[in-house]
Amino acid sequence: MTPLNILHMLRAPVGGLFRHVMDLSVAQAARGHRVGVVAAADTGGARAEEALSGLAPKLALGLTRIPLRRTPGPGDLIALTRAMRVVAAAKPDVVHGHGAKGGLLARLTLNRPAAVRAYTPHGGSLLFSHDTLAGKIYLTTENLLMRRGDLFLFESGFSADTFRRKIGTPRGLVRVVHNGVSRAEFEPVALNPGATDILFLGEMRQLKGVDLLIDAIAQLRQSGRALTVTLVGDGPDRAQFEAQVQRLNLGGAVRFPGAMPGRQAQPLGRIMVVPSRAESLPYVVLETAAAGKPLITTRVGGIPEIFGPLSGRLVPPDDAVALAAAIARILDDPAAAEADAKTLRERVAASFSVDSMVEGVLAAYREALAALHEKGRR
Repeated sequence: MTPLNILHMLRAPVGGLFRHVMDLSVAQAARGHRVGVVAAADTGGARAEEALSGLAPKLALGLTRIPLRRTPGPGDLIALTRAMRVVAAAKPDVVHGHGAKGGLLARLTLNRPAAVRAYTPHGGSLLFSHDTLAGKIYLTTENLLMRRGDLFLFESGFSADTFRRKIGTPRGLVRVVHNGVSRAEFEPVALNPGATDILFLGEMRQLKGVDLLIDAIAQLRQSGRALTVTLVGDGPDRAQFEAQVQRLNLGGAVRFPGAMPGRQAQPLGRIMVVPSRAESLPYVVLETAAAGKPLITTRVGGIPEIFGPLSGRLVPPDDAVALAAAIARILDDPAAAEADAKTLRERVAASFSVDSMVEGVLAAYREALAALHEKGRR
């Protein structure tokens, strides 16, 4: 097949969105496509800089960092101008925007009629509601931008349904392509000698439910279970969670080692807990399942799509009591937890691979390009 020129646009090179872009970029370049990445200039920290430095030599269309803030503002015009220059030089066949800001850039900077404007929300604006002023602004903007989209790629059926409910039915091509993990991530993870009972890995934000996990641990310790916890990650609400730990007298039981890659974090705790209030299709769940690690998580976003027949094990969101009960069940019946982990690992191996994700995305690109060419002939 003819190689494509593909530009990926995103704001912050952190979290699952960044991993998704990295995986796509590396795999697309390995398949002979010319790939470029546009990302915010001053976010992500040292880990992002290291990852992008390793990615840059693989990018035939280059790595471009531009000033790009999370919230809307006058600086967006500067970012759009810079991004338009990149697009003009790259002559892409596909501009793929990731997240709210990446989607905005992808759909406003591309005017070539034979090129595809693709968009993957990754949660982003979908986490807002029409009940707030910020939600009205984001969702109305999404509705207006929807008219400039040729391809809408969702990482879960949940995200596709949420988009239609909150924003509208896209005029362009719509495809659901699940996130995937690599073969290497199915290697077992050996626990560190000082591993804690519970492990959390993610951004330190209220949305991720860290406060609920801390409350659940406090309940379990009060009932006589001397549990220990490692909370891996960083973010805007970390200080708040640290204060909560001190207020509940959990200082000796809870560790905050900071942010680190998933495979580095997994040996630090026996049971992974993902207590999110909202998600799209989180990589931490896929990575934990691939490693065969016992896992407790909530019934939100696309997580039921990962669990499939095991969805009955999922915990209601925003419920510290239910979370504590789920932790207690695993502690009391480790054999059942190991059996569930094995079943979930097999399901992820069969249905959530990086290769199937990359091939699904490329197939959607070509389908959208064919639709544009057909439209141009009319």
